[in-house]
Amino acid sequence: MRKIILASKSPRRKEILENNGIKFEIVKSNYKEEKNDIFNPTFIKKVSYCKAQDVAQSIDFDAVVLSADTIVVLDSVCLNKPRNYNEALFCLKKLSDKWHSVITAVTVTDHEYSKTELVETKVKFRKLSEDEIKNYIEKFQPFDKAGSYGIQDFVLEKDIENPPSTSFIEKIEGPYDNVVGLPAEKVLEMLKGVNAF
Repeated sequence: MRKIILASKSPRRKEILENNGIKFEIVKSNYKEEKNDIFNPTFIKKVSYCKAQDVAQSIDFDAVVLSADTIVVLDSVCLNKPRNYNEALFCLKKLSDKWHSVITAVTVTDHEYSKTELVETKVKFRKLSEDEIKNYIEKFQPFDKAGSYGIQDFVLEKDIENPPSTSFIEKIEGPYDNVVGLPAEKVLEMLKGVNAF
């Protein structure tokens, strides 16, 4: 088994890997992400790739580096992490009663090989009242999340076929864990491709 490094300090990505029995170490990437307002698949793949390369070049031992970048897209516009309460309110109002996409670029790299793939999940919000949105922001403070929300705040994977009536999420098409921040099935497939285990 090769050493696996996660180039992220995201507690959600850490938990997904642990829940899938993957042993790994964390080395945070120092790559400074640029923001892109219009969805461009090449751009998100570049961010994920650069995070992985930054960590791969900082270590002097054999390891497989795993990185990811997740964005929320509505009508080709990227909904980035909100900087404040008003931006979160504006964003969630836009998502109300609409489908949007959550897209994650996953990169696996070592000193000789690198591959980046995209995984998309489509998410449908039910119609939301302004009071519901305000209560959510005040309770969960979603300022570290693209799209101003975390799916796990509304519904667990086991309940996704029949979300509670209070859930903002009406339905999803694609992997649930991709919306949380890391598509485990794709990650396992890519790690096996480099003989990580």
